[in-house]
Amino acid sequence: MIKLEHVSKSYSAGIPALNDVNLEIKDGEFVFVVGDSGSGKSTLIKLLLKELEPTEGTIMIDGKILGRIKHKQLPKFRRNIGVVFQDFRLLKDRNVYDNVAFAQKVVGESNSHIKKKVPLMLSMVGLAAKYRSYPKQLSGGEQQRVAIARALVNEPNILLADEPTGNLDNNNAWEIMKLLEEINSRGTTVIVVTHNLEIVKVMKKRVITIKKGTIVSDSKQGDFDDEN
Repeated sequence: MIKLEHVSKSYSAGIPALNDVNLEIKDGEFVFVVGDSGSGKSTLIKLLLKELEPTEGTIMIDGKILGRIKHKQLPKFRRNIGVVFQDFRLLKDRNVYDNVAFAQKVVGESNSHIKKKVPLMLSMVGLAAKYRSYPKQLSGGEQQRVAIARALVNEPNILLADEPTGNLDNNNAWEIMKLLEEINSRGTTVIVVTHNLEIVKVMKKRVITIKKGTIVSDSKQGDFDDEN
């Protein structure tokens, strides 16, 4: 469960990036977050990851109030949240296997566990045969699949995808969205920030629209209207 109560975030200029946001996302939901550049979408993601602190209000994830989580507890907290970015953020000097394994090593998993887990994740995203390839040898869609495998290898409850199809052509974009939908069907809460309204309309999921730091609509499955 993700819950924001009267959350605002202002930067030095004083104009709120988010203004009195109230939001609840239940376990296992698939939610799109849409809005123009500068609307507050990225600020929302950073608040959920506790990379930023709200100026006002309370954020709760899985029963924990983020404001009470100490710095030394952050790695454990963030283990429950996988993140996928538009620019993939893969380690260019490591192959596919090592990119995914890196996320396991960071949290101290044993080598025996890693050797079992990483191939399973690569198989799930359809890249089992390319475990020795380096990022530069992969297409954009394949690189994003590696990023998704890395985000999921520690079995987080929540997956945040920030413009995951932004650098992909239409076919690869749809393949990635189908993969995210499959991941959601297995119980992971999926939150996708996107500008791609075509995908949003076709997939008929819950859609939260943000304008100038405020939620202007929260539509149920299939009710999205991009005229907001």
